[in-house]
Amino acid sequence: MATLLEAKALTKHYGQTIALESVNFQVQEGITGLLGPNGAGKSTAIKLFLGLLKPTSGSAEVLGERPYESLGIRARLGYMPEHDCLPTASTASEFLTHMAQVSGIPPAQARTRSADILRHVGLEEERYRPIGQYSTGMKQRVKLAQSLAHDPTVVLLDEPTAGLDPGGREEMLRLIRRTGREFGISIVLSSHLMGDVESTCDRIIVLEGGHVTEEGAVAQFTRETETVLIDVDSNRDELIAALAKRGVTALIDGVSLTVVLDSEDQYDAIRDSLVETNARLRRMALRRHQLTDIFRVGQE
Repeated sequence: MATLLEAKALTKHYGQTIALESVNFQVQEGITGLLGPNGAGKSTAIKLFLGLLKPTSGSAEVLGERPYESLGIRARLGYMPEHDCLPTASTASEFLTHMAQVSGIPPAQARTRSADILRHVGLEEERYRPIGQYSTGMKQRVKLAQSLAHDPTVVLLDEPTAGLDPGGREEMLRLIRRTGREFGISIVLSSHLMGDVESTCDRIIVLEGGHVTEEGAVAQFTRETETVLIDVDSNRDELIAALAKRGVTALIDGVSLTVVLDSEDQYDAIRDSLVETNARLRRMALRRHQLTDIFRVGQE
């Protein structure tokens, strides 16, 4: 699989402040999450790949070229900024047509491209309204649309769900997934929201304090554990006692009981204890790792 973006010992200092320190990672095809708390260096990394900042040392490369030194390679990138910077007096159609023409697309093709992209992001019916009249969710979709106007190879999205309510967040994440699938464009999704990354991305790169702390496939960090979650509607204390009698330790974890499996025989012990106590089983499943575990381990 081709490497689209690569950080090689990438370092960026602002005076005495260290934003990134000797960072190494690669971004390949698909949807990659750049995950980390605010101040971790995510936005700095994006600006270095866009060529908006010059590295203190090391390099940020796009398809093998350094964007700070090569204007041409920047045309292969799309960018959705975190903050609102839209021309409020323009319509979405005017804005996207202009952005397409700025990238070198002829006027007639730019208008067609604008219409197609606005249809894709769900703004076809609103494309002739001034952007200043749009809701926050609509403005976010305009920002996503302009990042696609010139048919880039990779799109960098900086906190694309910022300011959205839960319904709007899920709609935006569905749109991002569909963009990658239908347009064949690779995406870097920068976010501090683990749920957004976990539900949307194929791979993650975790930044904390200007360093890469984890990197790999999302599935690697959300695999099943050896812990069984048991939810019952009745006789929970009796179930704990029945399991203990069979040599199985059950711990209370919120509304659930947890049992760490030592052997397959413990499934039989759980089954027999449920029958003996007549506990009403609501759910039993293996616990999965979550991305929150990455940060929990890092803080221990």
